[in-house]
Amino acid sequence: MKTTTTRMCVLICAFGLMPLLSACNRETAEEEVETSPPVATEANEAVRVTEVDVGRSIGADKRINDNAATDEFGRNDTIYASVATDGMASGAALSARWTFEDGQVVDESSQTIASSGPAVTEFHISKPGGWPVGKYKVEIRLNGQAVETKDFEVK
Repeated sequence: MKTTTTRMCVLICAFGLMPLLSACNRETAEEEVETSPPVATEANEAVRVTEVDVGRSIGADKRINDNAATDEFGRNDTIYASVATDGMASGAALSARWTFEDGQVVDESSQTIASSGPAVTEFHISKPGGWPVGKYKVEIRLNGQAVETKDFEVK
C-alpha cells in the first residue's frame, strides 16, 4: 500500500509540474525564434543566420572590412552585405533581396551554401550610372524565409 501511495504522489507531482515546465520551455522557444531560428535543410540538418553587416568593401574572409562598415553610401559605391551563418547545411538557399524606398526591387540573388559550422557568404550590388539618392533595404532569406533586414541610405 505504501508503494502505491508513493507512486501516486510522484505521478501527481509530475503531472502537476508539467504545465509549469511547459510554460518555461515555451518562453525559451519564443526567445530562440526571435534570434533567427535554425532552418531545416536535408536530413534534419539546420543552419541559421547569426549576423548581417553592410559596408563598402569586404576582406578575403568575406566579412565587411573594419573601416568600411556603414549604413550610408555614396551614389557610386558598391554596396556589400556579409552574411554569417552557423550550423549544418548541405544545400541551403541563402538569398539577398535589395529594395529601394517604395519596395521596388533593385536586385535579388541567391547562393546555395554547404557548411558544417560557421561560414560567411557575400552579396553585393553596384550601379555604373550611380544609385538614386534615398533609403534602401537588404532582406536576407534562408530557404525562402526572411531572417534579417538591414536598412541603409545613399546620399
